[in-house]
Amino acid sequence: MTHEFPKIQTVIEQGMDRGLHLGCQLCVLHAGKTVIDLAVGEARPGEPLTPQHAMMWLSGGKPLTVVLLAQLWEQGKLDLDDPVARFLPEFAVHGKQGITLRHILIHTAGLRQVDTGWPEVSWDETIQRICAATPDPDSLPGQTPGYHPLSTWFLLGEILQRVEDRPYLEILQTGLLDPLGMPHTSAVSEPTSPGQQPVELAPLYERQQGTLVEIPWSQAPRASRLSPGSSLRGPVRDLAIFYETLRKPPAHLSNNRSQPVLQRPTIAALTARHRVGEFDQTLMHAVDFGLGMIINSRRYGVDTVPYGYGRYASERTFGHGGAQCTQGYCDPENELVVAYAFNGRPGEGQHQRRVRALNDAIYEELGLATD
Repeated sequence: MTHEFPKIQTVIEQGMDRGLHLGCQLCVLHAGKTVIDLAVGEARPGEPLTPQHAMMWLSGGKPLTVVLLAQLWEQGKLDLDDPVARFLPEFAVHGKQGITLRHILIHTAGLRQVDTGWPEVSWDETIQRICAATPDPDSLPGQTPGYHPLSTWFLLGEILQRVEDRPYLEILQTGLLDPLGMPHTSAVSEPTSPGQQPVELAPLYERQQGTLVEIPWSQAPRASRLSPGSSLRGPVRDLAIFYETLRKPPAHLSNNRSQPVLQRPTIAALTARHRVGEFDQTLMHAVDFGLGMIINSRRYGVDTVPYGYGRYASERTFGHGGAQCTQGYCDPENELVVAYAFNGRPGEGQHQRRVRALNDAIYEELGLATD
């Protein structure tokens, strides 16, 4: 790594020295121009991490599924206040008939504790389990705020498939990856379109008793089983491309479509505050949500809010993190897009401190650090 961005370098290298990660990919766009696109450290011991490696985004990939759903909303094929049971009639049991798409997107569906069986069971069995499930105890579906890491995202994926009558992977490819020019992003380990080149997936490590240990998430069955809320992966420059499109929708896309991926009013709706000031039962902190997006919540404690964007991000900043490893966001007021992925999961406390330090360093290096 060059010394052009010493504060960023210090944060990443200090984390490597402390055994929090082996390496990190980082891509930053400012006013539409790529100002940082780098990889530091190792993908695995003895192998340099490169900007071309695919990184596991985990929940950092959720906004892509949100945008695919929003495309159907724009086309009038669904409404955000439609009950899930409109599309999945088998879901309307055990008091779940009133749960809507909006409840899923703002994380009030009350299905946090459902055992999905993923990745050991088939897609169809996962959908059956969620549809047959009873809402969480002490939860009021549609009212109780609590981030859903997995369960409801399978429902969104199945709704996409039933409305479009084609597989999620095809919808993802034609709706986002092809038009945006994200050839190295995927949701499973195998290529999903003709001519697509497989990209080496960097393994993920977890800190166990002070040592980073490789976990088998880059191998089957997890690497080859789709999860619309957690299985997307790719170089972080692709994630930055995605957020740049939301920051400033282009007039034309790489496949000669005349329409942007989403219209500006739709993007504004996704990134507005829809759940405000509520204590999240999963994140154990007040966190504001848009529609499938985490909105800047530093007002509730810049040094305590999980998966935040640091002390300098504007109030309108939106994005999403991936558990203990990934962050992607857009700060429209500062014309800034940031995406990064560490390949080490060091525990929530260590990760949140690492994220805050890196976010602040990015703003300071670019001269955007104003309170």
